[in-house]
Amino acid sequence: MARRSRHRLLLLLLRYLVVALGYHKAYGFSAPKDKVVKATEYQEIILACKTPKKTISSRLEWKKLGRSVSFVYYQQALQGDFKNRAEMIGFNIRIRNVTRNDAGKYRCEVSAPSEQGQNLEEDTVTLEVLVAPAVPSCEVPTSALSGTVVELRCQDKEGNPAPEYTWFKDGIRLLENPKLGSQSTNSSYTVNAKSGTLQFNTVSKLDTGEYSCEARNPVGYRRCPGKRMQVEETSFQKSSSASKATTMSENDFKHTKSFII
Repeated sequence: MARRSRHRLLLLLLRYLVVALGYHKAYGFSAPKDKVVKATEYQEIILACKTPKKTISSRLEWKKLGRSVSFVYYQQALQGDFKNRAEMIGFNIRIRNVTRNDAGKYRCEVSAPSEQGQNLEEDTVTLEVLVAPAVPSCEVPTSALSGTVVELRCQDKEGNPAPEYTWFKDGIRLLENPKLGSQSTNSSYTVNAKSGTLQFNTVSKLDTGEYSCEARNPVGYRRCPGKRMQVEETSFQKSSSASKATTMSENDFKHTKSFII
């Protein structure tokens, strides 16, 4: 009895699997496999639709996914602005003059009649558009007091991937580690290549000069126009310097007088 029960149970499971498989073929779809393709802005790219079963009788649709789904290819015709800058190559789409607005996830859907009914297969691909930086926005104070903390800022909002930043003083690149550079410059600054900041922990008169910043990523680079920062001493520093100069002058005079005697 136990063997017969097990046998019946196995037969029921097999029947269930056969029915489920037939239903999947008739109404189901293949699991999408995400792929990422990259294109530089204003160049061209091909979005490939890779589904195993494509025939002449297959119906093809391309959609762009997002908050709302929009048709790219529907009823055998390209839609929207793709009409003027895209073409179909079989089941694939070639897009010319790619823009940053084209970035996103696309899905091709291929449906064809089968013995079990309508078979639907789909494939997804994500388009990433690489964009060169624009001229970065640079914030450089026109004046600063010696001994204070001063921060210069540089930022670009266009580049993809996000650019890294390099600062220049009087046309000479400032190193991220100033201790490796010339000893004639103030070494108490910090350059953050990711955020684009240049911070002087204690700015000095040696830091007076023209500053510019460059934003760079694998696609390109741009630099902002140079801006001059003038570092001035405080009134206390000026009086202290003047006092030291007077003392040194008197000492020199006394030394000279004693030498003459």
